[in-house]
Amino acid sequence: MRSTDEAKKEIRKIVKKLKGDLDQEQYFSKSRSIMEQIEALPEFVQSNTIMMYWSIPGEVFTHTSIQKWASAKRIILPTVDGETMNLKEYTGEKNLISGDLYQIPEPDGALFTNYNSIELIIVPGIAFDRQNNRMGRGKAYYDRFLQTLSAVKVGICFDFQIFNHIPVDEHDVAMDKIISA
Repeated sequence: MRSTDEAKKEIRKIVKKLKGDLDQEQYFSKSRSIMEQIEALPEFVQSNTIMMYWSIPGEVFTHTSIQKWASAKRIILPTVDGETMNLKEYTGEKNLISGDLYQIPEPDGALFTNYNSIELIIVPGIAFDRQNNRMGRGKAYYDRFLQTLSAVKVGICFDFQIFNHIPVDEHDVAMDKIISA
């Protein structure tokens, strides 16, 4: 029987290959479809403060949606400081700086600490399953952080990132919904 770590490593390998098979047109088309589904959710429409993420290559593309909604809603993005995930408010692409982890652009400025005001969280992942479990990159940044929040958690991914079952550890936080295309 394979260990959980070996199973996760195999899933990450499968997903990486499938992401590599997506051409640019499919990538942006599927990303746009996912973000349109998110924007149609009652939870999105009714939310004033939404935590999203600034996507890196291979993740569902979020930049356009963040820019589109930043003037109508408070958009909060994660930042990484060592082993800790922090939050900062998105105030425009010109105010993004290169982050410590994976050089993901993140907002410059003061920490956002009013966690209770966050109503919806859009969460990336390497893989999800039909029970709404999520598998990340293996550093547990999101899992540690999400345990402290009561907001609705929506995982987003491409269809090929959804499995019937993925290995789950006790610290893994399940999503309330998963949106894919």
